[in-house]
Amino acid sequence: MPKQIALPLSASSDSPPRIVVGEANAAAIDALTDPGRWPFHTAILYGPPRSGKSLLGNWFADGGGGVVIDNAETVDEDVLFHAWNRAQETGQALLLITNRKRAPQKKAKGKAAAKPKVPVKSRAKKNDGLWHVGLPDLASRLGAALQLEIEEPDDEMLAELIDVHAQMRHLVLDPSASAYLVPRAVRSHLGAERLVAAIDRLSLERKQPPTLAIWREALAEFGKSAQT
Repeated sequence: MPKQIALPLSASSDSPPRIVVGEANAAAIDALTDPGRWPFHTAILYGPPRSGKSLLGNWFADGGGGVVIDNAETVDEDVLFHAWNRAQETGQALLLITNRKRAPQKKAKGKAAAKPKVPVKSRAKKNDGLWHVGLPDLASRLGAALQLEIEEPDDEMLAELIDVHAQMRHLVLDPSASAYLVPRAVRSHLGAERLVAAIDRLSLERKQPPTLAIWREALAEFGKSAQT
């Protein structure tokens, strides 16, 4: 059964009441508890949308783990390079959180004619969904950092996520809800959040408790059948 991490009192009021720990994120969380073992004092945390990356970053920072830069793929590369250098100088851990997987680093070739300088921030943004690092020195350093990834949830974790999102909305689901919803729900962190939001909305619109009929209607919008 998935474990849970209580969030600090400084967590925002719209944050989940706890972080669900399952196979999808256990390895990443274990690494966050021991930053002293990170190569070059740096780790990069990637995960799918709404998978709790920022929550884990806040938990790590509040616990004194080190410096956290969220949405790192949108940050100016010179800023990231200086942050990496500071981590080497001070020994303080640096955690970069990103919504994009890093693009494979291109191998250096022979010297070529100089190209016009392009702002490094714009070079890092392409339409393939990957994080392209323009500065070669930064790319090589990030390639040596510890790479952490949150995966999509398994059935047990998905059930816990549905429960957490229901708690956030003060939505009381029948104990049988998980057994019915999980096999029919989209297996993703975002899918669990959207499904519970739909159940809550439909329940309010109908002015009815969230019964089986409402679960079915919500699944028609955000369940597996809605993806086909």
